[in-house]
Order: sequence, then structure tokens, then C-alpha cells
Amino acid sequence: MLISAFLSRLVTVDETWLYHYDPETKQQSVEWRHSGSPRPKKFRVQKSAGKILASIFWDQDGILLIDYLPKGQTINAEYYSSLLVQLKDILKEKHCGKVTKGVLFLHDIAPSHRAHATQKKLAYMGLQCLNHPPYSPDLAPSDYRLFPGLKKQLKGRHFSSYTEVIAAAETRLDGQPSDFFFEWLAKVRATC
Repeated sequence: MLISAFLSRLVTVDETWLYHYDPETKQQSVEWRHSGSPRPKKFRVQKSAGKILASIFWDQDGILLIDYLPKGQTINAEYYSSLLVQLKDILKEKHCGKVTKGVLFLHDIAPSHRAHATQKKLAYMGLQCLNHPPYSPDLAPSDYRLFPGLKKQLKGRHFSSYTEVIAAAETRLDGQPSDFFFEWLAKVRATC
């Protein structure tokens, strides 16, 4: 009961790059051929220069907020703090009980997350931050559950614009069953 109460308060965030073109892995491009067939020519393909940074906030119930960093901008403490304000508004609107119980917030040690201004904003908003130890081999929850399926879905596809990349990513994330996020957190709880 104590663990489920903990998980019901947990909100996590992580960032990932979404590319206009991310080549298939070797495993994805494997083809069945007859023994006498000529070998296919493989060229070294690199990721496209067109990319967008997605910041995804989620909890056991699903995606709370996705932000796509505008081209030419970087995530600094001011920008990240504005995302925290948006998150708090969404939590008040959708998950009022979570706000009254107190939100446990998990993010990694990116400079914008660790900045003094960000820490002050978290304290002011009443979000209790869970520390992610520096140089920890532990990956963030998004690296285990959220990003691998998303990246696999986008690999090998060509997108001509940022809006196409965003639409494909959101289709993938919105298409997850309702228990997708909770199921993973329950598995983590079982291994603790």
C-alpha cells in the first residue's frame, strides 16, 4: 500500500531528440534471401541534421505534457521553469488529488534541472524533488519504458518537417493503452 501511494504521487520528465530521419538498425534492415541471392549493398547512413528536442512529463496515468523546444533555443533554467508552471497547471486541472497529496518530482541532473533558479521554482511550487544521483548508472524511467518504443517506431522513416515528426511521435504516445505507464511502474515496484 505504501509503494502504490508513492507511485501515485510520482511525476517524471526526460528529454529526447526526435530526428527527421533516423536510419534503421541492422536488425531492422535484415532481409531474408535465398542462398544464391546477391548480397544487398549497404551504405553508411547518418541521422539527419533536422531534429527537435521533446521534453515529456508523465506519471502512472499517462502523458501530462509534451514540449518541443523551438528551433534555435536551448533549455535553460528560465525555459525549464516555465515548463514547470505549465505542468503545475495541468496537474491542478487533471489530477487535483495529486497536488493536494504532494507531487514527487523525478528528473535527471541536466544543468537546467539543477540550476538554483529551477530549485527555487520547484520549492515555491511545492514540488518535492527526488534526487537522481550524479554519475548513477541507473537510467531514468523514460529511458526504460517510454523512449525505446517511440524511437523504434520513428526509425527508418523520413519526415519532411517538424510537424510531421511531432505528429508521428504524438500518435505513438497517444496510442498507448491506458495501463502502459502503470504496468511498468508496477514491475519496478515488484523488483524493489
